[in-house]
Amino acid sequence: MLRLRGHAPRSPRRARAHGTLAPKNFDARSSLKKLYKPQVPEYFNFARNVLDAWTEREKRGQKPQSAALWWVSESAPEVRWSFEELAFNSRRAANVLCGPCGLRRGDRVLLLLPRVPQWWLLNVACMRTGTVLIPGTCQLTARDILHRLQSSRAKCVITDESLAPVLDSVASHCSSLHTKLLVSHKKREGWMNFNQLLRTVSSDHTCVETRSDDPMTIFFTSGTTGSPKMTEHSHCSFGIGLTVNGRYWLDLTERDVLWNTSDTGWAKSAWSSIFAPWIQGSCVFVHHMPRFDTTTVMQTLSRYPISTFCTVPTVYRMLVQEDMSRYRFPNLEHCVSAGEPINPEVMERWKASTGLDIYEGYGQTETVLIAGTFKGMEIKPGSFGKPSPAYDVQIVDDACKVVPQGTEGNLAIRVKPNRPFSLFTKYTDDPERTAQCFRGDFYLTGDRGVMDQDGYLWFVGRADDVINSAGYRIGPFEVENALTEHEAVAESAVVSSPDPVRGEIVKAFVVLNPAYKSTDYDELTVELQEHVKRVTAPYKYPRKIEFVDQLPKTVSGKIRRVELRNKEWGRS
Repeated sequence: MLRLRGHAPRSPRRARAHGTLAPKNFDARSSLKKLYKPQVPEYFNFARNVLDAWTEREKRGQKPQSAALWWVSESAPEVRWSFEELAFNSRRAANVLCGPCGLRRGDRVLLLLPRVPQWWLLNVACMRTGTVLIPGTCQLTARDILHRLQSSRAKCVITDESLAPVLDSVASHCSSLHTKLLVSHKKREGWMNFNQLLRTVSSDHTCVETRSDDPMTIFFTSGTTGSPKMTEHSHCSFGIGLTVNGRYWLDLTERDVLWNTSDTGWAKSAWSSIFAPWIQGSCVFVHHMPRFDTTTVMQTLSRYPISTFCTVPTVYRMLVQEDMSRYRFPNLEHCVSAGEPINPEVMERWKASTGLDIYEGYGQTETVLIAGTFKGMEIKPGSFGKPSPAYDVQIVDDACKVVPQGTEGNLAIRVKPNRPFSLFTKYTDDPERTAQCFRGDFYLTGDRGVMDQDGYLWFVGRADDVINSAGYRIGPFEVENALTEHEAVAESAVVSSPDPVRGEIVKAFVVLNPAYKSTDYDELTVELQEHVKRVTAPYKYPRKIEFVDQLPKTVSGKIRRVELRNKEWGRS
């Protein structure tokens, strides 16, 4: 468990139901399962079938005066694009990809950019050209990038000045890589310049005809016993499937302005910064914000007509620690949270300050919204709500039999007799790990949970040991590998540890080689932390390190992380 226009007239505050705003897209008394009837055609392309359709409505005056993308920065002028302007610029970006870059349908493109307008253009350009987009966070190190390039066999990489030197250091080891595209006003040897090419190419481009089940994007996701998996989604799984997020959970309309704070490297950015809002014709608001700052968030919510706010619980925890009485959020109507469980106390403090509930959602890189609290529902603090209409969600035992309500089990999605189209296609080039996710009639999420007598779901824990720190999913295997490369480390085990701000942080239990057992532990802790930051993405480093004589293991020699994790969380 998972991130424009002039000021359009705001609709008036609506009557509240269960202490919150009544839904705009559905009757709170209706069954969402009956309302949600998606149609999946043989051919579908989000750019052509959704974005271009909004463009035509704009041209005919059938859409309120609003924008598709509203980007702000403290160091650059605002960017506001209508759907027509988004279409125009994305067609030019598509011509850059299929022209100078020489990319063809099905080629894979690794995109490493922060929250800049070009990131959105290139997302849409990849749809238009039928190339397969592979987003990544800018916090990736040379090793991370090398692994992604080699595993994906990407033909093109797109990044900015900050990561270009890192790409150059590994490019010679990537035989499939043919094109390096730089998003910058400056030139760099060996790189094509996107900004310059965008000004020279034509805006005439015919969108490729993609089948609904053709591959559209691949997200790398962390695991516990191996390298990150490549999670493949089709054009329809996100392009149509995320309707459930936009229409029902986010409850967006054409007049709404949505701000999602997610990093561009994670699937949550696809969820709430592209597909869900644009399916509904809403405005995607973006603050460049290279470094998170609570004051900036508060001022932005106060200054701009943001109606819907989507962020991780860590951000809410930080915000409620501020003096919120100094701010007013006159346009804010709906607040949602995803990425990790949110503390009920944080929800209470946020509502006390804003008058608004926080609606929790649960999903994975492999899915759209699995479950959530929806407007009009009673909110049970600690529960992430009821199953979304996209899936038949059940709690099952290890034999994949549905367990009685109130019984802990595996959170699962029924895939037989009909597999949901909004589920990921596969783990690319990894049929074994793909098959491991499916058992009996179900897809197993890898999480444990309980369903109560009212149908609400309660998260118990992750079955796969992945650590979720401030919305970043971190696989212990990667951190343990990095630690083991240090000459002082004999072996290590990495688990989550509770943290009041981030929810969880990375903790490493380390067994030292004999020559280092008399070393100053404080100094060695810092050295190991800095070592991990150098060899893997900095957000993965262990914020806590405990030196131990041995690690708990099974008879077969496997480390019992569950025992260490239970110790950290005070469980017996």
